[in-house]
Amino acid sequence: MGDEIWFTEQQTEDLRLGVRVSGVLHRARSAFQDVVVVDTPSHGHLLALDGFVQTTDLDEHCYHEMLAHVAASSHDMPRRALVIGGGDGGLVRELLRHGLAVDLCEIDEAVVTASRRYFPALAGSLDDPRVTVHIADGIAFVAQQRQAFDLIYIDSSEPVGPGEGLFVPAFYRTAAAALRPGGMVVAQSESPFYNLDVLRRVRAGMAAGFPDVRTYLGPVPTYPSGTWSYTVASLGPDPSAPVRPAPAGLRFYTPDVHRAAFALPAFLREALA
Repeated sequence: MGDEIWFTEQQTEDLRLGVRVSGVLHRARSAFQDVVVVDTPSHGHLLALDGFVQTTDLDEHCYHEMLAHVAASSHDMPRRALVIGGGDGGLVRELLRHGLAVDLCEIDEAVVTASRRYFPALAGSLDDPRVTVHIADGIAFVAQQRQAFDLIYIDSSEPVGPGEGLFVPAFYRTAAAALRPGGMVVAQSESPFYNLDVLRRVRAGMAAGFPDVRTYLGPVPTYPSGTWSYTVASLGPDPSAPVRPAPAGLRFYTPDVHRAAFALPAFLREALA
């Protein structure tokens, strides 16, 4: 490949994703992780944390819209949401489309700083007056809340390092206490093909604090396997049934996509039974 530069993510022991790089824009070691932003011909800007792709200009809407709008559209009157992680601002941008007040709790300020510079279409949402940014540990932050939020989103990196404590039953019990009646918690729960153990762990953790736990799927081309799972725990509403219209201007989510996302393939239904 001559003098070409490639970003390579080791997605499993046997699988790598390679993206050709036209320039390295940012690289820093924060107190928590390596933060890298590269420019690519195929995907635009790409953000990676500890070598794992977090977001790209090309496909960020697939992830952020499916993470945000399923729960937000299933709740009849959400007013306030909490995002744990998500320092790039993409999920906050989508939640603002519903007119919500949003608290963002991101442990690593370096992620927010890099995103403000290199992903302004995402991180620009953090300057909205309806948004409060907390640079803090999301686990400790949630433990201090009581019936404060209608929706809580876990937009974390992989379940290692700073994100590991977001995947255990004790966290979901405190999250349930932080919700108002009829609230919901949503977490990205990794690939159903390569990370089934993580998905099972999220579902088991949620079951410790919620009566209704469900998983849905959506495509994210740069994430391992290209198929991503999300798991939602509800204190009342049916998360598979949208009750509010979709916001204008979306590129992926529709009410029909919402309903279809809960139709799991046979292998996954059996694995999660």
